[in-house]
Amino acid sequence: MMILTAFTGASFYYVWVRFVKVHNQTGNLMGLGNRLMAAGICCALYLFLGKALKAFRIGIDRKANLLASEVMTLFSLGALETLISCAITGQFRFFPDFLWRYALLFLVQSAVTCVVIYYMVDLYRHIFPPYEVLEIYKSGDVRKLHFMNDRPDKYHIADMVCIDEGLDRVFTMMDGYDAVLINDIPSEIKNDILKECFNRDKRVYFTPKISDIISKKSEDINLFDTPLYLCRNAGLQPIQLIVKRIFDCLISIVGLIVLSPVFLVVALAIRAEDHGPVFYRQRRVTIGGREFDMLKFRSMVVDAEKDGRPRPAGEDDDRITKVGRRIRPVRIDELPQLINILKGDMSIVGPRPERVEHVAMYTEEIPEFAYRLKVKGGLTGPAQVFGRYNTDALNKLKMDLFYITNYSILLDLQILFETVKILVQKESTAGFSEEKREEIHDA
Repeated sequence: MMILTAFTGASFYYVWVRFVKVHNQTGNLMGLGNRLMAAGICCALYLFLGKALKAFRIGIDRKANLLASEVMTLFSLGALETLISCAITGQFRFFPDFLWRYALLFLVQSAVTCVVIYYMVDLYRHIFPPYEVLEIYKSGDVRKLHFMNDRPDKYHIADMVCIDEGLDRVFTMMDGYDAVLINDIPSEIKNDILKECFNRDKRVYFTPKISDIISKKSEDINLFDTPLYLCRNAGLQPIQLIVKRIFDCLISIVGLIVLSPVFLVVALAIRAEDHGPVFYRQRRVTIGGREFDMLKFRSMVVDAEKDGRPRPAGEDDDRITKVGRRIRPVRIDELPQLINILKGDMSIVGPRPERVEHVAMYTEEIPEFAYRLKVKGGLTGPAQVFGRYNTDALNKLKMDLFYITNYSILLDLQILFETVKILVQKESTAGFSEEKREEIHDA
């Protein structure tokens, strides 16, 4: 992190000094103190933005995520420094000169820092091998076993043990591994294993239950001689709702204006391919169970669901049009929902609105699924950022509940930035398997 910060600050300092020499006629900004202050502001902003956008999580995040975070950090830094430099010098008439200098600086910084980060990750992985993990599961639970093997650079599920074999067997096996993964097992047994891991100083990972997520935001109450936690469960406060609505309106209006050329090109392409309708309307459910028609650019053939029953897109779905195969991976088909946001049906960030049929099906299977309806559905949300298109309903619910119980405008901004990053991840748009599609269709 210090290497990246030093390079960023030094390269900014070089550009800043050259600019001031040309445009600061009085020379009062060329003092050593002023120059160091300019470089210091740059470094401080870089550290703040980098931490907020997760640009320094070397050894934790994937390379693609890190590189995307670094580019976004430098882009945001360049935009802020352009405005700050204009303000400090009082030379707003030289804004175009500021702009091209910082644009060139952004390109150079991005190229250099991305190369450095790429090799830093390789070095980290060479020095720190993946954790050898013992996975603990309950019999019959095969839904999410071995999911940590999706990150072979960090984790390796070396062995498994079923809780039916007894806690003595589980505790005996622990010693041979770096960490323990507790999958979805009964809370009483999970608590016993957690306490034993604490006793042995053993690293432990566990999949949270819904009650764990709700209680995570609890407050300490130190009024008695007994520890007490308080979960307010009050939902979003009125001021939060007002700020969120203003945020939604501003983003959607700006988005519709800036992206209007994209709307025009996509609309013409869809119309030219098969002369069908440009938009596709789908009945979805938002806050309080209210239904609305969600807009999308049509990415499938007309009458893709002739029988009127839901059939989610598969991995190699022949219903997807040629235009659809271009716009779906980068989520362009979702852009018309900015109109839904402006109307108040949706928010920019929130749990993804589900189809009416899916809400009924998932709620029957998981009654707590209705908790997602405490807030408006969103164009993007935690399940879209941290999950996948085909993530199962229970895990989507857990991610959405974490958002609802920890809401803040800063969290909204973080998810927006994360949304840009996932556009480079193919797995985030992976379709449902044929087996899962038929399961949903037949439900």
